[in-house]
Amino acid sequence: MTIAATVHEGDEGTGSPYALSHLDALESEAVHIFREVAGEFERPVILFSGGKDSIVMLHLALKAFAPAAVPFSLLHVDTGHNFPEVLDYRDRTVERHGLRLHIASVQDYIDRGTLRERPDGTRNPLQTLPLTEKIQTERFDAVFGGGRRDEEKARAKERVFSLRDEFSQWDPRRQRPELWNLYNGRHAPGEHVRVFPLSNWTELDVWQYIAREAITLPDIYFAHERDVFQRAGMWLTAGQWGGPKDGETVEKRLVRYRTVGDMSCTGAVDSDATTLDAVITEIAASRLTERGATRADDKMSEAAMEDRKREGYF
Repeated sequence: MTIAATVHEGDEGTGSPYALSHLDALESEAVHIFREVAGEFERPVILFSGGKDSIVMLHLALKAFAPAAVPFSLLHVDTGHNFPEVLDYRDRTVERHGLRLHIASVQDYIDRGTLRERPDGTRNPLQTLPLTEKIQTERFDAVFGGGRRDEEKARAKERVFSLRDEFSQWDPRRQRPELWNLYNGRHAPGEHVRVFPLSNWTELDVWQYIAREAITLPDIYFAHERDVFQRAGMWLTAGQWGGPKDGETVEKRLVRYRTVGDMSCTGAVDSDATTLDAVITEIAASRLTERGATRADDKMSEAAMEDRKREGYF
């Protein structure tokens, strides 16, 4: 049997005409992970917010099982403060591919009195309870997340298969060794596994892959004029979540978003990058991670992300 491989631009000098490009290698690893989960678990689900990492993750899942349908449903934890452009993209994507979407609503928990609004208006830390309860009630035993190791220190501690106990809590001391491409999905009743197919990707890899695959993204990721105000060194979007406050001036600026989440804690960056090539050039020159530069919820403390992960957050 002859095995053929496509030589991509940039492969010259690798010493073999059959060498995979780094994007091909990352894609192959992620596709393998999706197929492993499909064969090992009963009720997997993909976290899908309409953000770029979850978009790439879904694209990889579609590739992994084509021409058949993706054998997983999608799950979104809706804070009620999401960017409208991103929610529109989410709904269009679900409809286009005929997928089932589960929504865990933070607003529902607030309305019932189970959760209480924070003084700063941010709802990102309130996502944990809706997420973990939805996992338990739907009996999901594997949950795909788009976390990458280059994003944040706590996420760098994760394995590709990350065990969660019966309370959906994460204990870094229970992380299992992962040798080569062998993954251990063993879990007791009530436990589940968080799966991170993009673990070995960087932000730049994600953008280069988006360009190569011609993946459509919400326009919010490209430079556009937007009404924003400055808080804690970040440009935030005005909204009913509680911004701006007295003394915070709204101004129109040319900005784009490197990551998207709750509007109350996701900052924009000044940018004139309106094309994929321009964004890639901008990311390649950046010395700050996307979360470090634009996510206020990660700046609450040195261990903010790790504390939330221990409670069940991604």
